[in-house]
Amino acid sequence: MRQILLLAGTVALASCAAGPSPEVATPTPVLSPQFLYAPDVQTDAELAALLPQDDPGFGTLAAQALASSPTLAEALARIDQARAVADRDGAERLPSVGANASVTGQRTNPRQFGASLPPGVSIDTERVSYAANLTARWDPDLFGRLRAQERAALARIDAANASSRAVRNALLSEIAASVIDWRTLEARQKAIEEDIAAAEGLARLAGVRERAGIAPGFDRVRAQSAADASRSRLAALESERARLTGRLVTLTAQGAAQVHAALALDPPVAELPPPPAALPSTLLVNRPDVLSAAAELAAADAELAATARRRFPSFDLSAALGLLAFSPADLFDEDSLVGSLAASVAAPLFDFGRIEAEIDGAAATKRAAFQAYRGSVYAALGDAEAGYGLIAAADRELAAAQAEATSLQRAARLAETRQRAGLADFLTVLEARRAADASGERAAAALGRARRARVLLWQALGGEVQPDD
Repeated sequence: MRQILLLAGTVALASCAAGPSPEVATPTPVLSPQFLYAPDVQTDAELAALLPQDDPGFGTLAAQALASSPTLAEALARIDQARAVADRDGAERLPSVGANASVTGQRTNPRQFGASLPPGVSIDTERVSYAANLTARWDPDLFGRLRAQERAALARIDAANASSRAVRNALLSEIAASVIDWRTLEARQKAIEEDIAAAEGLARLAGVRERAGIAPGFDRVRAQSAADASRSRLAALESERARLTGRLVTLTAQGAAQVHAALALDPPVAELPPPPAALPSTLLVNRPDVLSAAAELAAADAELAATARRRFPSFDLSAALGLLAFSPADLFDEDSLVGSLAASVAAPLFDFGRIEAEIDGAAATKRAAFQAYRGSVYAALGDAEAGYGLIAAADRELAAAQAEATSLQRAARLAETRQRAGLADFLTVLEARRAADASGERAAAALGRARRARVLLWQALGGEVQPDD
């Protein structure tokens, strides 16, 4: 017996000497010192200015979405779920106190004590006992397994918080992009209606010239065809409006009537805000997806530590204090008081590699979490680089489209003036007008893309600046 106890103690001590959990290297990802496409001129522009905050339609729809969005509500519920798990893991480190009561009836066969009993000795074959107990149990967690599990649960609260901020940012950016697209449709509609009015004016003039016999009917037909082409482009906008309406209904959890009522509010004329200055290192502390991946990595590290500590002995302290009597009247007698106090230790002896396999699995999970973190960092870096580059390209496109629209509209007006002065024929006016058609629509679309690029950069840089913990 002594040899068995000595062997058990030796194996337990050997498990204690097994060492800490395996090391998994998690170096900080190397980032470039600055963004390649960031503007050379430093500005004091704020990140929030990239959203269309002056648009009352965006403000209304964003407020409705933050209050009613099922996607955001689900993300917030995930935070409560993570907190509940952390509360449970934290409670595991505290003593557990319970109470129980019982009434037990027992019948004994007297023959189990032999064929006959000594004279004067009798056995009560039927007996009822009454008991009430208070019990307590506590794991002192000498090797920190429960503490590591609690750390993992707390890290997952941080991950859930960051994920909810990512959902919030995505929701706001999609609403902002949809509102910008709606305003772009309004600007395109206005430009197309101007094209239709100009083409109809030319058609009326061609009709007058045709009736006067100084011009063929072909001129009127060509002018009318230009107006019909513009009407076709105008009708095509309705399908885009329907798509945007459906998208905003999904995002805001509101009806189409409420969405249209919000978009009916006229926005003020606002200048394009310059992109704010930022460094790649700010993505590590401001991008919600990066923060969520970092928290998941911390949780995986804590779970690896908890798994490694399963190799160590576990200690358990328990106590019970209660009453035991064989009659209800005797339940509170002094002799009915009973109690117990116990301490136990358990350690793995021969598990044939089960715990080591679990440790290997936890280490692999941590390596996977680290690679996921690296992936989120470089995805954030790519998004930000693309955001800055899209703004630069969209601004150049906008400048070129506006210059084109200005020059083509001016050429059309000059052609009309020359035609009235007898210096140009009607065909020249018609060709100038045809060239000017859709130039205003292209400029409006370019402005919409420039505004949309700013929303993408807002989301790429992390949206709202996160408070310091």
